[in-house]
Amino acid sequence: MRGVTRTKTTETTTDAGLAKQSLDRGDTAQSLRRHPGTILCCRPMASLRYSYRLYPTTEQRRALAQTFGCVRVAWNDALARSQVSGAKYPGFAATSRLLTESKKSPERAWLNDVSSVSVQQSIRNLDVAFRRFFNGLNGKGPKAGFPTWKRKDGKQSAEFTRNGFKIQRGKLCLAKVGEVDVRWSRTLPSVPKTATITLDAAGRYHVSFTVEKADVVLEGGAPVGIDLGIKAFAAMSTGELVQAPDLKRLERRIGKAQRRLSRCQKGSARRGRAKLRVAKLNAALADTRRDFLENFSTRLVREHSLIALEDLNVAGMAKNHCLARAVNRQGWRMFRTMVESKCERYGREVRIVGRWEPTSQVCSGCGHRWGKLGLGVREVACEGCGEVHDRDINAAKNVVAAGLAETENGRGEWISRVVSMGTGVPFVEASTAGASLGIFAL
Repeated sequence: MRGVTRTKTTETTTDAGLAKQSLDRGDTAQSLRRHPGTILCCRPMASLRYSYRLYPTTEQRRALAQTFGCVRVAWNDALARSQVSGAKYPGFAATSRLLTESKKSPERAWLNDVSSVSVQQSIRNLDVAFRRFFNGLNGKGPKAGFPTWKRKDGKQSAEFTRNGFKIQRGKLCLAKVGEVDVRWSRTLPSVPKTATITLDAAGRYHVSFTVEKADVVLEGGAPVGIDLGIKAFAAMSTGELVQAPDLKRLERRIGKAQRRLSRCQKGSARRGRAKLRVAKLNAALADTRRDFLENFSTRLVREHSLIALEDLNVAGMAKNHCLARAVNRQGWRMFRTMVESKCERYGREVRIVGRWEPTSQVCSGCGHRWGKLGLGVREVACEGCGEVHDRDINAAKNVVAAGLAETENGRGEWISRVVSMGTGVPFVEASTAGASLGIFAL
């Protein structure tokens, strides 16, 4: 169907154990109690990622830092061999043999001090990166960039397979690291296959488990249209305005911390502390935004069978120097990705309305078109029916009408089935592909 985008499912949550759960913010029983009309049915198993916070000791931090370094060196050494003039990527088997030989040399003997599982997995991940790059060149998959070098500064990671970790006594036992304390905020739905340890710029350690989980199909709920904005994050066709958390105070603190960082001498200990302060504030801002988007997108998927969104030209809007910061602050693209992923998992439908549809220029009640409006105009009195509309809510109603109107018949023609959200009178009008919707006709 035109305008419908589906993405591959991934999930990032926080918790461990053995219980099963259905949605991103609650278990199946809680969801059924909140929505008694919802019908659930099983789907095939999906591979997901569950993320948890780690609290290693000082000795474990040193061991993890050494593991990160060995993983980085193994990746960069293998990448360097493939970039020699006239050479080509030898493949995983040959690269693995070269890694084993390099461990025997005095220059790389310290690679034996850490778990061989994480070092070997680094080579395997490089092989996957090369395969994606070559498949993109040959047209066998989406385009991917050439593998890049791993840097010492920035985010660090190391992946362990089942041979390199286990969960016992409520702790995560890593090979040659020890038992690490984990904040189990949620239960794991199944036995994890891999565990990826990460260290972000804010100095926080996380573990991400790869697990399998049977998704459910949700049935019931009315369609809804969403008009994304700045003053209100989202205006819903139901008449509700959803406000995003106020991040201005946190942004002022980030600006103040960045000015202090700029005055510190490079290489000094004070600059290192100032840099960590900026990273922590940026992490707090990103976590606040992501938590809001996760909760709002989950609520939409739970309550509505169809979600209509508008295809926004975010890059073009960000070129306006008066709105660039406000536009980039919202996280519209992240929100759309979350909605598409969760709808794919739980059997809901997403329809993307084209950016050229005049959703803000048409009365949702009678179809009268009044033309373009300035950003300062928040309410419109329709000359056709006399009704006063909120600008954003009126656009949201037109978005859901456009999403419901577009269906494809057997001849490849697009059918407009709804004339007006206000009248609710169904009207079938056949038009050729690419033609404007009947709902917006004058």
